Parts: sequence; structure tokens; C-alpha cells
Amino acid sequence: MRKELKAQIIEDLTARIKENPNFYVADIEGLNAEATAKLRRNCFKQGIKLLVVKNTLFAKALEKSGIQDCEQFDGVLKGSSAIMFSTTPNGPAKLIKSFSSAEGKGKPEFKAAYVQECPYIGSENLDALCNIKSREELIADIVALLQSPVKNVISALQSQGGGKIAGIVKTLSEK
Repeated sequence: MRKELKAQIIEDLTARIKENPNFYVADIEGLNAEATAKLRRNCFKQGIKLLVVKNTLFAKALEKSGIQDCEQFDGVLKGSSAIMFSTTPNGPAKLIKSFSSAEGKGKPEFKAAYVQECPYIGSENLDALCNIKSREELIADIVALLQSPVKNVISALQSQGGGKIAGIVKTLSEK
């Protein structure tokens, strides 16, 4: 590969890393063409960009993008690596877990991730990454918590006890 092409690939990867705050490194070696095509289709449906890149080029892109603790990825950037870029923090983790169990081959195999400015190295972190809530899920939880006290007051006023309270208030206002 020519030096100019390598520099262009590094620039492209650096731009993708800056655009997408979350990325996952997985091993897809050993998947046949049908399974790989199925994985790519699932990634496309969920808005995940899947790229297979050379480990050395990706390591240089990590350094160039200014990610802290990028040297932690040196140990996992061995063998075949596929990079999954996503805007949702738990999307690729759920895809990796469901696809590897559905295909029965254990592939794609989770190697590492950089999610919400924290590196996660090793397959033992996959379950924790699946449980990370997305921005939309957190907003929905906050709205539900804020609505809960109001719903309790309204239901108490509309229940039988609320009718008694309304009767007492009406009697007191008449006097």
C-alpha cells in the first residue's frame, strides 16, 4: 500500500473517531460470507458503521485523534479487527452479543470499546456495555420520575378518599 493511501486512510479514520464518540473493536475472523453479509446488514439497520482496517493504521488514527489512554488498545489490536462506529453507546454491544449467540460461532468476538470517553478492554465488559443507557433512555427515565409525584396526587384526589376530601373542602367553604 502506498504511503499516500495510508495517510488518507488514517485521516478518514481520525475523522470518523471524532464524529462518532463511541467505537467498538471486534474480531470477525472466521465468519463465512453469508454471516458477514448478515452482520453488515444488521449494522446498517441500526446505524452502525462497520469497517475492517489494518491494526497499525487504526492505532495511528487513535493517536492522531487525541484519545486519552489510546495505548491501552495496543494489546487488543492484534489479528483481524473490525471497528464499529456508533452514536448510541450500547448499540454495538447488543448487536455483538445477540449476533454471536444467534450464529453459534461466538463471532463477532468483543475485544475492546471506547464509550463515553472511557476505554473498555476485554470480553468481560460486554455485559456492562449492553446495560449502558442511551441518551434517549435517560431522558425518558427522568421524565417518568418527574411525572410520578403528580400522577400520585391526581390519583389520590380522584379515588374515594379524594371524594371525601373534596366534600370536606366544599363543606368548609360553605361555612
